[in-house]
Amino acid sequence: MSGADSAQGDSPRDPITNNSSAPPGQTLTGKQEHYLKRELISEQVNWEISELNSPTALRRFGAPFKSDFGEVSPYDSELPILRYIFVHHIREFPFLDKAKEKEFWQDKLQVFLESFASKNISSSEDRLEETKRRKLALKCRKLVELMMVSGVPTASGFEERIRFAEMEIVDRDAIDTGMLNSIPEGNYVNGWDVNVAGVRVTLVKRNIRRHKHAEFILRVKRKGELEHYVGRRYGDFARLHKKLRTELPGKVLPPLPKKNKSDTSASGLMSRMTDGGYDSDLSSISSVSTNAPGPRGNGFRDSMNLTIRDHRRNRSITSGRTSPRPSMDGAASPIQSPRSPNFDNAILWREGQRISLRAYLRYLLHNPQIAQTQALQEFLMRDTITPTDADVGDIIRRKAVDEKRLEEQKQFYEIARKRAAELDVYMEQFRQDIVEHNGLTMLLQEIRDKNTIQDLSLQYQKFAEWLRIEVAATIYHLFLAEDNSPELFAQLKRIHSLIPYSVLKNVIRFANPALVMSGVLDLFLAQPFGSRSLMQRIFSLTLNDGIRTQQKSIDALAARIGDEVFVHKLKQFVDAEEHVKIAIREEAESESVDVLVAIMRSEVFEPALTADQIGKLYNAYVAFNNAIENMDEELKKGAQLFSYLKQLMKLQTRQRDKQMMLTLIEEPVTLQLLRDLFTIFYEPLVRVYKSANVYSSITDFAEFIDDMIQVVDRCRDQDASADPNQTVQAFIDLCQRHEHNFYKFVHEVHTHDNGLFTQLMSWIEGILEFLRKGPAGGALDVNALFEGGIASNTLNKEKAIEEINQLISWQEARKKWHHDKTRQKMAAEGSVSDAGMPGMTSFQASDFGLNNMDLEDMNYDDGSDDEAEAEIEDELDPIDAERRRRAKRQDRLKARAGEPQKPVVTEVHNLKDNFIEMLRQVLAP
Repeated sequence: MSGADSAQGDSPRDPITNNSSAPPGQTLTGKQEHYLKRELISEQVNWEISELNSPTALRRFGAPFKSDFGEVSPYDSELPILRYIFVHHIREFPFLDKAKEKEFWQDKLQVFLESFASKNISSSEDRLEETKRRKLALKCRKLVELMMVSGVPTASGFEERIRFAEMEIVDRDAIDTGMLNSIPEGNYVNGWDVNVAGVRVTLVKRNIRRHKHAEFILRVKRKGELEHYVGRRYGDFARLHKKLRTELPGKVLPPLPKKNKSDTSASGLMSRMTDGGYDSDLSSISSVSTNAPGPRGNGFRDSMNLTIRDHRRNRSITSGRTSPRPSMDGAASPIQSPRSPNFDNAILWREGQRISLRAYLRYLLHNPQIAQTQALQEFLMRDTITPTDADVGDIIRRKAVDEKRLEEQKQFYEIARKRAAELDVYMEQFRQDIVEHNGLTMLLQEIRDKNTIQDLSLQYQKFAEWLRIEVAATIYHLFLAEDNSPELFAQLKRIHSLIPYSVLKNVIRFANPALVMSGVLDLFLAQPFGSRSLMQRIFSLTLNDGIRTQQKSIDALAARIGDEVFVHKLKQFVDAEEHVKIAIREEAESESVDVLVAIMRSEVFEPALTADQIGKLYNAYVAFNNAIENMDEELKKGAQLFSYLKQLMKLQTRQRDKQMMLTLIEEPVTLQLLRDLFTIFYEPLVRVYKSANVYSSITDFAEFIDDMIQVVDRCRDQDASADPNQTVQAFIDLCQRHEHNFYKFVHEVHTHDNGLFTQLMSWIEGILEFLRKGPAGGALDVNALFEGGIASNTLNKEKAIEEINQLISWQEARKKWHHDKTRQKMAAEGSVSDAGMPGMTSFQASDFGLNNMDLEDMNYDDGSDDEAEAEIEDELDPIDAERRRRAKRQDRLKARAGEPQKPVVTEVHNLKDNFIEMLRQVLAP
């Protein structure tokens, strides 16, 4: 059982009961009570959020919005949950609490939102893809449901949730497992174990001279197959990148690392490589031994002999043989023993490039879609090579460096963790101060009153010390520890060198941003003599260009379709009222046909199709479905008509959306709302930052980046010879040198905030107070609700109890299924739950009134598409797009195979009316 559950379980609101029978005087058990409450709240939240699409929703909301029937009382609001959240947590937000009821909420925001809702902007079903609004609605639904289920208690005090002690995913070797992405071998990613194991010199003949190039040796292994080696130059990686773009058009790919010709010295490794494991490895190279490997070394050395020796070639056989790559010769170099002085001074050629290319390859392989592409498989499998003795020596040296880096990372995190663990006692006191009543306000007051970190109370000083270690570990992780760290660090240096900090500082120092922004707004929003504003003209120009461009595409498609009736009927559907569209979609779904077929045969849109047109449409529809299932060009030609119709409907829908948005922008209330929002949010922040002399912090930030670059460069130059203790201290000292500047910035802002941040903390604490103690109106008496339903004959007790038990069983099975899937995913990806640094792990969800099991539901996959995937489909041919959609649907079904399905419940919903009435009584005050 998690600490959060224990803490929550010990509170009076959520005691643990192991009895399956109801407590004395109660009809329902603690679990039945909780999951009945949860089901009823979930249904109400779903209804309220979907109801927001209605143009009249705000009129039924209650204050501060106006209604046709006068002010709606909180006890009569049709949206009690959203009304409560709005009144107590949105309207009271520090900026919005100054907004006037009539001028802002009613005359501007309400008018704008009702106008937007009346435009019927296309939904997911219209666009054949998930819109951002639907995704946002899903997240809002989960968040509101979590807030209400956690915050509104039941009156009995016996409410209980499902608990699984085995659901805690704890890995005591989190440090070791968390570094799997950097290990040389043994980390399978989507069935591939790939490492850029070495680098060798190749000579390429060009006209007269031979040019020297670096060839990266890749060790490739697939599960269940023997490993092999391939040689690839940087240009091959660039060609792979281009092929992937061709094979997966629109797919967001990681950027190819820039060419890096820097080399690294292996100095400092000799003393750490003189154990038996490396003796046997390198002696076997020099003697071309075929004996079985000796005793295992630690870490990654145990398989060294097996992975290299099988690919070695006898010098006598291979001395005159050229590389399998055409026009290239492998340049061999003598093998050095780890005890020889030459090994200690060995130069690892293109080491930085090797590491960055390994990170690039493994990033590609982490995406299942990319891992299955023909381009990547050819890249990893084509033109295998057999390493020469010189290659074997280089591979072993690089492997030793990789192992040393991993050991350093492990030691760094262990040292940092130990130092942070020493602060645990103080962190516990800090946690108690924060989670108790007004804890955040007290912290803010402390920062405002004390000028330096040294003046803070002891527990706050220790928190600053813990934060210093955490930031140091983060910088080390980003710019030194990971395979892509060199690339990231190079980007940081480039960006830092381009920013004109002095100019930026003086602009902020002498300019009045409030006046500047006010002038800019006047310029863009002014309507001279009642004409359109500049902003309206800009938006109109942009939208009109889009509308004209789409009209050209629509005209071209209409010409290809060659039937005005088809085009006209689609246009009528796009412009139809929402209830008509819903009816058409429901008809298509009930008859398992495409919505296009339902539109064309509908009598709502005139004229009716002739027999020839119906035959033409159905033939195209059948050919379209066959073309999706079969990669046949002849079938694709027959399906072109249906493809064109699908494309046409998408373009007409988007054109209408643009026209509706253009109408919305032309409305005067839109401009007025923009100006009011600027006044509400921007001006208070500008006043704070101007009075706090924020411009001085620009120089402090530039100095911190300069110092950080120097520290990282020093640590990179030391490479494998660095003492981990010194490395840890170097990054902690970096943070310590600049922490006073950061504290000065925070202190100045809070000192001159005119109470703004105090209000913000009070607002956050108001939400936490609701989650911990519930609303002021009291608790839901779920037992009384249930018993009242039985007494009034609106509820069948046996059937309702059976449905509630089915819901409990479903939730239990669902949590177990998600738990098992999480474990499988983590095992496949070689990842672990984030153990984090000591100290903050003492914060639990229950400290903030949330239950861990309720919180876990927020992370469950809702099956929505990734935005980038939707953009890819948008550019594809309709047949390819539909094929892709169906494949994704099948993949999603496979991924969710075995997931318990929610049982159909109807009887408990008979309590809905009485539940809403009770909920209003609780939430209205």
